[in-house]
Amino acid sequence: DSITTKYVFKLHDDRQIETVCIKRKTGVTICLSTQVGCSIGCLFCESGKNGFYRNLTASEIVQQFLFVNESINRIVFMGIGEPLNNYDEVIRAIHILRDRRGINFPTDGISISTVGPIPNLERLKQESLKIQLVVSLHATDQETRNHLIPGMKSYSINEIISEAFAYQRKHNRKLSIAYLLLPGINDADKNVGKLIQWFTNKNVVINLMKYNGNNSKRFTTASETYIQSFKRKLTNGGLEVTIRESIGKGLNAACGQLIIR
Repeated sequence: DSITTKYVFKLHDDRQIETVCIKRKTGVTICLSTQVGCSIGCLFCESGKNGFYRNLTASEIVQQFLFVNESINRIVFMGIGEPLNNYDEVIRAIHILRDRRGINFPTDGISISTVGPIPNLERLKQESLKIQLVVSLHATDQETRNHLIPGMKSYSINEIISEAFAYQRKHNRKLSIAYLLLPGINDADKNVGKLIQWFTNKNVVINLMKYNGNNSKRFTTASETYIQSFKRKLTNGGLEVTIRESIGKGLNAACGQLIIR
């Protein structure tokens, strides 16, 4: 029910970035990159494999939107890079995209996906931008998160969650928690219990994801049955849960597959 197109853009310094456009019956989503490479080094993601080169300018971010010549109704900052590590240019790009005298894109159609660098999460809370916040959590304890997301070792998982709740309260938006289900790593009953403890009755949706590994034997991809059974445990605990459909895998355009050549 969807058509995925991946665009590779060559920049003025010969670096490249990738942008993904997904057409569904419900509309068109564009997935924008914010950096050339990434410094976070998530073990399950290709985008940081070649290291980090530089931030994109607001102009380079907006041009991805303009060159993908579709009637886009949803923008997600989920491409290459950690959006909040390029804070000023990403915010500038959002202001350009939503300017009534220009593109006039509705703010509630914009999502930022972040691993949660706390100082910039706090700054985002102070902005008068009611954008959808997606926190990539992927663990329920510090040790596992440090292992999976090495670039975030200096930030406490509990502080990230409380800062995300502070954002949600201030802007009165539903909070999305992205959780990549990795069998044998973050799928035990204690993980289920912790997610229920943190997020039940909190206007939160848990977005379960499957591993889109290319050739890595590091992680197992959860089967459909397994992911449904994990979802059931969470919903039985009172959580709202969706499963993120893995789109664009054949093009290496799915979550975690974008890489700069």
